[in-house]
Amino acid sequence: MGGLNKNSDSDWIKHRYIGAGLCIVFIFGVLFLRLVYLQMIHGEEYRRLSMTNCVRLKSIKSSRGLIYDRNHNLLVDNRPAFDLTIVLEDAKPLKQTLERLSELTGDTYEDLTATIKKAGRGAFYKPLVLKRDITRDLLAVIEAHQFDLPGIHIDVEPTRNYIHKKTAAHLIGYLGEINKEELASGKFPNVRSGDSIGRYGVEKSFEVDLQGKRGGHQVEVDVNGRVIKILKTVEPVSGKDLVLTMDLSLQQKAEGLLGENDGAVVALDPSNGDVLVMASSPSFDQNDFIGGISTEKWQALRDDPGRPMNNKAIQAEYPPASTYKTITALAGLEENVIDRNTTFFCPGFYRFGNRRYHCWHRYGHGHLSVVDAIAQSCDVFFYQTGEKIGVDALARYAHGSGLGRLTGIRLAHERPGLIPTSAWKKKRFKERWQAGETLSISIGQGFNLVTPLQMAVFISAVGNKGTLYRPRLVKSVQDAKGQVIREIEPDITGGLPASQKNLAIVRQGLLEVVHGNRGTARRIRLPGIQIAGKTGTAQVFSRKAGEKFDNKKLRRTLQDHAWFVCYAPAQNPKIAIAVIIEHGEHGSSAAAPVAKELIHAYLGNPDVPTAVVKQDQAHVE
Repeated sequence: MGGLNKNSDSDWIKHRYIGAGLCIVFIFGVLFLRLVYLQMIHGEEYRRLSMTNCVRLKSIKSSRGLIYDRNHNLLVDNRPAFDLTIVLEDAKPLKQTLERLSELTGDTYEDLTATIKKAGRGAFYKPLVLKRDITRDLLAVIEAHQFDLPGIHIDVEPTRNYIHKKTAAHLIGYLGEINKEELASGKFPNVRSGDSIGRYGVEKSFEVDLQGKRGGHQVEVDVNGRVIKILKTVEPVSGKDLVLTMDLSLQQKAEGLLGENDGAVVALDPSNGDVLVMASSPSFDQNDFIGGISTEKWQALRDDPGRPMNNKAIQAEYPPASTYKTITALAGLEENVIDRNTTFFCPGFYRFGNRRYHCWHRYGHGHLSVVDAIAQSCDVFFYQTGEKIGVDALARYAHGSGLGRLTGIRLAHERPGLIPTSAWKKKRFKERWQAGETLSISIGQGFNLVTPLQMAVFISAVGNKGTLYRPRLVKSVQDAKGQVIREIEPDITGGLPASQKNLAIVRQGLLEVVHGNRGTARRIRLPGIQIAGKTGTAQVFSRKAGEKFDNKKLRRTLQDHAWFVCYAPAQNPKIAIAVIIEHGEHGSSAAAPVAKELIHAYLGNPDVPTAVVKQDQAHVE
């Protein structure tokens, strides 16, 4: 029995050894077969990978959002740009590669090395841009010599394209490369070094919406840095599109009417504050800023006396001249200094103290009511009205009407203008307010300063019977498929400090400016359209006592600015316009015809009853 047990144990152990041996043989057999598979079947592929393989992350720039006008005409899109880049790790020998590149591109070796040094050590493994947006001819040359240029690549990225050269440049804006401080601020999470961000206009104000989100490739590259295989892709997310309130055809019409004149035109929809036109002359080409503007072009823009980089609609401040008489009239009516039937006599001047304050009409206007005074722009009437109101009360009505303060438009660098008060002068000049100065500001001269946009907002409110709107630039934000993501609603910022009764009196006077027999803008009448407006001539040259001169003989830079503000149709306005022509001399002859042509282009020739004037007058009385 003992021998049998020993034999059984020995057999069991023997079988276990045999089983373990077979398992070991099987495992080594699998490993051997795997080794044969790797060495013999895919050996060449893995040998190549072992020598040249390198996996990298390659960023994909997103497309910036498109910009359309109110009628969905495309204003700004993106085009492919070919950037010449270098990966220093792959560009070996570096000196030889750069010398060869210098021969092909025409750039000096020193310039190429300076660009590389500027990037710093952190760019050793990353693509470094040597030249942006190269020409197709240079692209062909680089591609033809690709094997002579290790580490040199052509990256295709979307770049901005402003379709209509110089059109609405100040409104749309342009891009510029982000700087280190902005990157460090954390305000631009989807932007990296070398990317561009909005620097001006809508491009800047709506940067968050327009800027997309980068994607990327995980790629395999060879020893020269050439992409062999794309291993994984994360698609970029395009920026959101903007639909502006601007009307492209009307904007181009306004810019054409300005021509070579310096100045600005603003047109609004009085019912909601939509900016239909924002033209500033002279303009500039936004495409010059793509990839960085040249020193020569920037110098020319900076030194241009016409200040093309200033958006004159919101940044230039001018004396409002006789357009301000609308404020004086409203203030006089509200303060009960005058009423509908009050008349003053104008002999051509107003004697105040020991000085004569002249009317623009040297022979005078005779007896005038407030409606007649607005229509004929009588200085003497408003001298007397302003004297009775006083500077501080006038300022209160001006501020309440949106002057002397920001409109709130979503554009950077808007200027507030200036509406003087007695306290302001005391603080600014350490002097008391003089009563004679009130006469000057009553007709829009003196210290008064306004922007064209402020005057457009104000005259819009007069036209819509009292509502002040924040100027709206963008109607909606949409995705790439045209689906509305966000509507930007009209924003009411207040109301004119005037009753409907007094507003109707002033509106009647503005209507008579164009349609009255002695109105200062009677030459711009349009068949079927009633226009209500106000002319203005702002002095830029102070005449000394007793000095006489012929304005036509002055250098153009000393000639008066020409104003015209208006709305149409008078009873139910669809458009309100402010025009300033620098050194245009007279509002009636230089600025008013511009507004007339814009109204005609926008409204055509609707059939408007001529009885409106009588209806408005009946309402006033």
